[in-house]
Parts: sequence; structure tokens; C-alpha cells
Amino acid sequence: MKTAAGLSHWQKRHIEHVKNHLAKGVMDFDMISDGDKVLAAVSGGKDSLVMLDALAAFRKFKKVSFHLEAIHIAVEDVPYEVDRTFLKRFTEELQIPLHFITIHAGIEGRGKKAPCFVCSWHRRKTLFEFAKTHGFQKLALGHHRDDAVETLLINMAYHGHISSLPGKLSMFGGRMELIRPLLLLTDKDTREYAAIKQFPMLVEECPYANLTKRTTARKLMEALNEIHPKAVANIFNAMQQIDTEYLPKIQKK
Repeated sequence: MKTAAGLSHWQKRHIEHVKNHLAKGVMDFDMISDGDKVLAAVSGGKDSLVMLDALAAFRKFKKVSFHLEAIHIAVEDVPYEVDRTFLKRFTEELQIPLHFITIHAGIEGRGKKAPCFVCSWHRRKTLFEFAKTHGFQKLALGHHRDDAVETLLINMAYHGHISSLPGKLSMFGGRMELIRPLLLLTDKDTREYAAIKQFPMLVEECPYANLTKRTTARKLMEALNEIHPKAVANIFNAMQQIDTEYLPKIQKK
């Protein structure tokens, strides 16, 4: 992992850009409060590593005082593998406790359900159970702005309703909140940050990664950005500027 001493001026500025936007997202969406125990879900991909690195830096600013730990869920029946040695060393350098949990998702017996849905459901269930059992008030996920726009497009096209990924979501009657500290950052932001920091690639990619609705939504976003370079950014901002008066609405009788 590259040290700050060997970075160019642009690289240093980009690292600060990412850290500042994470801090802005945390504060704007009121994601973390003083005294919170925060559990960061680390898949081993670039987004979760960037989130953890930037959250560790945010913790040093003392804007809010919180405890931070990380968790990695390995799914034994999905050939998806991270560099555990790197992950352990990385979290030790950040002084963040790391938990490894292995689960079986039952991919082969999923029936007609998509493998990503089954895997994600079991991983989320394990994350929620661990967070509740160990007294964490916040569970941090590494979704960024592009993920939020993808989700909006998927929900509109496939399910016929407008919803996406909120910065903060109350769970289990308010006992825990799901937070997304990278929500004001783009995929390009996290990709460049990971390259600067020389984060390793996954040891083995998930074989189902290119078989999802998200892949289709991503292609649509690329097409929209070709039409207008700020299209995806404007769609994200539009979710916070909804004028219901100018939307068609059937009057229920």
C-alpha cells in the first residue's frame, strides 16, 4: 500500500477529496453520533476498502467520537475470495478490530431465485445478526452515488416505483441504522482512490457478477452520460428535488 510520502500533488488532492466527501456525507445525512459503535461491512472490493480507510481518517478529526470495527462475510459456496493476509494487515494498521465469518448460502438449491439475491440475503442476515448481538448502533455499507442511481433505475424499470439507497435507514424499530458513508462519491472516485493506495484486487471474482440487473442499469447510465456528461449526477440530485405537484397521480376513490 502506497504511503503519502510517495504521492503526487494530484494524488494527495484526490485522497483529500474522497475523505472530505465521506465526512460531508456522514455529517449531511447525520449518519454517526457521539458514542456510536459502527460496524463496517468489508467485502474486500475497492468500495468497502475505501470506505474503511476514509472512516478511519474521519474518526481522527474528532467531529464525532465513535468506535469502529470491521467484518468480512465469506460465502463458502460462492467462489469469491479476498486476500485475507492483506485485510488483516490493513485493519491492524488502521487500528480497527476485524471479524471473519464464513456462511453457506445454499446457492445450488436456490430454485428460480437469482444467485446474487440469495447470496446477498444470507450475507445481510448474518451482518444484521452480528451487529445486533454485539451492540452496534450503525452498520456501514460501501454503496456510492452510482449504486444509488443504479438502484433507482432498477426499481423504476423492473418494479414500477421510485426508491433507492438512503444515506441512513432505521432498522429493527430504531435499534440499529444502516448507513452509507460513500453516498456523495462516485465509482470513479473510489476506483482512483483504490489505485492510488494500491489496494489489491480480489483473489477470485464472483462468477455471477456480470449476470445481474445492475450490469444492465450500469450500461444505461453510461449511455445517459454520453447524452449529457452530468446525467447521472443530475439523476442523483433529482432524488432530493422531487416536485410531486408535477407528477401524474391517480386519485383514489
